[in-house]
Amino acid sequence: MISFGLITEGLTDQIVIENILAGYFNSPDLVITQLQPERDKDNDNKSTYGGWTLVFNYCKSRDFQEALQFIDYIIIQIDTDVSEDYNIPKQDENGEFTPQQLIEKVIEKFRGASGDDFYSKYQQKIIFAISVHSIECWLLPLYYTDKKKKSKVKNCLDTLNLQVEKKHKFRIDAKNPKYYRVISEQYSKPKVLIKHYAENPSFKIFIEEIQSRDIKIGDEEDW
Repeated sequence: MISFGLITEGLTDQIVIENILAGYFNSPDLVITQLQPERDKDNDNKSTYGGWTLVFNYCKSRDFQEALQFIDYIIIQIDTDVSEDYNIPKQDENGEFTPQQLIEKVIEKFRGASGDDFYSKYQQKIIFAISVHSIECWLLPLYYTDKKKKSKVKNCLDTLNLQVEKKHKFRIDAKNPKYYRVISEQYSKPKVLIKHYAENPSFKIFIEEIQSRDIKIGDEEDW
């Protein structure tokens, strides 16, 4: 069975990606290991153990190198909302970078963090989930019909909360894992995922990254 490892900023990001993977491969029973943050450090799913610094630290660690020996594919997720904090500007003298340009710069940062030789050896096993500028942007297509709202990359949490509060009677400001399971669960359905993934730019790039690996697991939907 093909296995996946998740290196993410936090538990809620893992939950969203797990639902996406379930929908992509049409399987709720994928072999997934939560590498960063580990679930046993989650304090009953309420911990704030995580953050972009720990994502980079993990990718520099021996744990990361060892994980690549026994896990088929490792997904690395990070938001770009504070990319300046890890020394990646969002624009240059020509204006704002496109999501594709920004993602390429973040990948180069990880390449340098893990070492060029090491990255070159294992890059086919590494799948980046760079959410521009937050993973909440990927959820907008589930809650909006307007194309501009679906493709937003800024202020996505506030925009998402407007609809989430109307539909579910809660807000997701506190990063409650239970709420993220509810709002991203639709992506575990292949037809829903296929319909919406291309409507947000960095979400589309993530799915295309998975597609490029041509991973076969059981009877997943044709893409």
